[in-house]
Amino acid sequence: MERGGGEVLNTIDQLNSPSRSTRLAAGKNVGAAILRGEIKNVQTDEVNNHVHTTYSFSPYHPSMAAYKAYEAGLKAVGIMDHDSVSGAEEMLAAAKSIGIASTVGFEVRVNFTGTAVEGRKINNPDSKNIVYIAIHGIPKKRIPEAVRFLKPMNDARNKRNRAMTHALNKLLPGYGLPALDFDRDVAAISQAKNGGAITERHLMCALANAMVMHSGKGDALVRFVIEKLGLALPEKIAAHLSDASNIHYVYDLIGVLKSSFLDNVFIQPNDEECIPVRTVVDFGNHINAIPVYAYLGDVGESPTGDKKAEHFEDSFLDELMPELKRLGFKGITYMPPRNTREQLKRIQALCTQYGFMEISGVDINSSRQSFNCPIILDPEFKHLIEATWALIAHEKLASVDERYAIFNPKNPVAEKPLAERIALYAKVGRTMDHREPEAAMKVLKGIH
Repeated sequence: MERGGGEVLNTIDQLNSPSRSTRLAAGKNVGAAILRGEIKNVQTDEVNNHVHTTYSFSPYHPSMAAYKAYEAGLKAVGIMDHDSVSGAEEMLAAAKSIGIASTVGFEVRVNFTGTAVEGRKINNPDSKNIVYIAIHGIPKKRIPEAVRFLKPMNDARNKRNRAMTHALNKLLPGYGLPALDFDRDVAAISQAKNGGAITERHLMCALANAMVMHSGKGDALVRFVIEKLGLALPEKIAAHLSDASNIHYVYDLIGVLKSSFLDNVFIQPNDEECIPVRTVVDFGNHINAIPVYAYLGDVGESPTGDKKAEHFEDSFLDELMPELKRLGFKGITYMPPRNTREQLKRIQALCTQYGFMEISGVDINSSRQSFNCPIILDPEFKHLIEATWALIAHEKLASVDERYAIFNPKNPVAEKPLAERIALYAKVGRTMDHREPEAAMKVLKGIH
């Protein structure tokens, strides 16, 4: 990756400025530098539709997330924040400037009360009956509507966030740590004031900051984690935390706290925060987006190391899939690195059986994570790349005329089999100029 001289590097850094206007201006300048050949990347065919930003939890503002995807050689990037789409328009603008394809969605938890699988642990390690789903491919003009739709859920979530902060504060004196102030220490490190969500990771980040302030970085903090908090540290993580120069320090510490400490203060969300699944699916279909179920699968030895061995939906997939169809889902999203080949073959076969679009992505929420996911280049997953291009074309076409949303019953190609629609839309997605996404309709007319 070539990044030019000091002035170019400074412009790239501005993509992560606290100021949105500065970030957007930097995006235009970075895009111009790319066109001049001052910034170059080595392109792959990789895509990623599941990148978190500071509007949920991430080291990266949307502009920087778009650039990091470009820097990694990806051809397409999708913003996927928890309970928020308030970073979406910035991502679209930055991607357009940089010249990388983009797509918009949000991730949300819903309750499955009243469904055929009510009450089970489905795809959420923290809760029974509460399920992660995503809404992909939101037409640009529908983003403000999605912001309004998500606000009550965020308000409810923040009541729980405050309650968890209160529960944490009851424990902190025993560790010799000062109490946290929710507004100063938790909300202030989020994008809540700009429509972003506050997650459990923000609370653990506030705790991590307090621990670093108390013990400093290095061996003293490792001793604090082990002796004061009573947590076991894997050798690799202990080595990371012993290294005071580790640039990923706080994110490594957050990972420890989220996986091993959060349960001490975790409060189960209620139905005001996690609303009925049908309500969210109906909303996704109403705005001509693509509601999808997030497949997790039973976890044995976690390929990504972030899940404990546990059983999820695999034992009742044959019951779950027709229920998802009945509820109005249009697709299934999954992350190839998380699952075994046997699990992936099974979910792919069920998607074909029930007519679900397959959408992939690998969530990015830590500075240590790579934007690259080369497994998607394997022959058995290349159809996920085609689906991404179809998703992008769907979103850009529906932003001009919603009849052209890929699942709209009024779509001129609605009667074609899903595989044919995906092939047609993928051709549009690959052919269009991603510095001029509003011209997608011209591309469609030239192809079809």
